[in-house]
Amino acid sequence: MMEQRFALFETTIGTCAIVWTARGICGVQLPERDTAATRARVQRRHPTAVEAVPTAEARRAIDGIVALLAGEKRDLADIAIDDERQADFNKRVYAIAREIQPGRTMTYGEIAERLGDKTLARAVGQAMGENPTPLVMPCHRVLAAGGKTGGFSASGGVITKLRLLTIEGAQPGGPTLFDRLPLAAQPRRRG
Repeated sequence: MMEQRFALFETTIGTCAIVWTARGICGVQLPERDTAATRARVQRRHPTAVEAVPTAEARRAIDGIVALLAGEKRDLADIAIDDERQADFNKRVYAIAREIQPGRTMTYGEIAERLGDKTLARAVGQAMGENPTPLVMPCHRVLAAGGKTGGFSASGGVITKLRLLTIEGAQPGGPTLFDRLPLAAQPRRRG
């Protein structure tokens, strides 16, 4: 088992954390209610991880995450992931998801079809929910059937997922944030 290290870092949405080994990134934690809660979540998920100064590779991942959350279009596909502890099925799902370019999306069913069995869509959704490296492994680019947003287990849930897709220029087929507002609360068009 490889030694794990972690570091906390600030983003526009709050304090995040990253966990790494010599092989690559093995965990990304989006913000909890405060810094202490984020640190505690990392320590529960990675009990042997020790807080440390980020390596050059971890620093590059942090910089990419910070930029993405600040609204820059970023593709983090070149960041190495240590998936040694992941189930083989999840590894296969994540490999396909990492191929999705910023501004593009796939559905759980489309990933299932690429795996060779369209009935695996629910299992693909479960793998997305277990993703230990959100943003680096872009589970936010995977949608439910019909382009609906589906779930997102990170802090902020579906709203965070929609924000990330908007930053990347993706246009999911499901309702927008304004579609969910009562008609009286929708912005008025001018002109």
